[in-house]
Amino acid sequence: MSRQFSEIFDELESWYGMEAGRVVLDKIRAHLATYLDTAFGYHILQIGPVREHSLIEQGRIHHHIYAGPRGGSAVGLLCEGDELPLASDSVDVIVAHHSLEFSTNPHQVLRELQRVLTPQGHLFIVGFNPFSLRGLGLLLKRFGRYSPWRRHHPVSRDRLCDWLRLVGCDPGSCSFLHAVPGIGGRRVRNLLERLDNACGRYNLPLGGLYVVHAIKQQPGVTGSRLDLRKHGGKLIGLAVPKPAATPSPAPAGPARGHSGAIRRRPNGDIIH
Repeated sequence: MSRQFSEIFDELESWYGMEAGRVVLDKIRAHLATYLDTAFGYHILQIGPVREHSLIEQGRIHHHIYAGPRGGSAVGLLCEGDELPLASDSVDVIVAHHSLEFSTNPHQVLRELQRVLTPQGHLFIVGFNPFSLRGLGLLLKRFGRYSPWRRHHPVSRDRLCDWLRLVGCDPGSCSFLHAVPGIGGRRVRNLLERLDNACGRYNLPLGGLYVVHAIKQQPGVTGSRLDLRKHGGKLIGLAVPKPAATPSPAPAGPARGHSGAIRRRPNGDIIH
């Protein structure tokens, strides 16, 4: 990992550790909880440069995997996003936290996420929205002469959805979070908080971050495993007709004429 990326990750973790960053983390967790509470499977993966802040603690999947380019107390898998040491079709849910915009090869990162995800598995991608106040602030940081943020390459929601379709994932929804930063005194903060809640209620594309939810597609399969669980997934029972019994041949009896009388020879013997 280059020094420039290391400096960006330090600033990113520092920001998430501050009050404003913790507010954003709480909003991301609350949004993901609506999905993770009903998702099921064996393994859930969180991948990204932020080491000390979990987004997957809630939910019913108990085996949590934390992967990132730098070691930390919570990181169990030290790796880059473009080469995951995981088997294909092995992870049920993935939360990619700033995994694409801080990579030199975001297309390969996305292909790796799709590879390790199980068919009909759920992928959540969290990133900075370039068309927001937060995105504008990050853009201004790039103009510094020695700014490490020159290596930050934001990905818009529409471009990301196009990439997801190309790798075989269906982008189902996109939610924008934290449109208005909390600044100023208590009265100003309360006013901005109400304004931010209104933006979130109508999902206006002004949020500083977005969360894109996609499902890995499999040929011949429609819907997600969430839907299959909700509706039971039963097969319709059809009655299979039993083969008709073949009648046994009747034993040969004495021959009869058209009138039903027993026929005899001239000497009196019965004709069979």
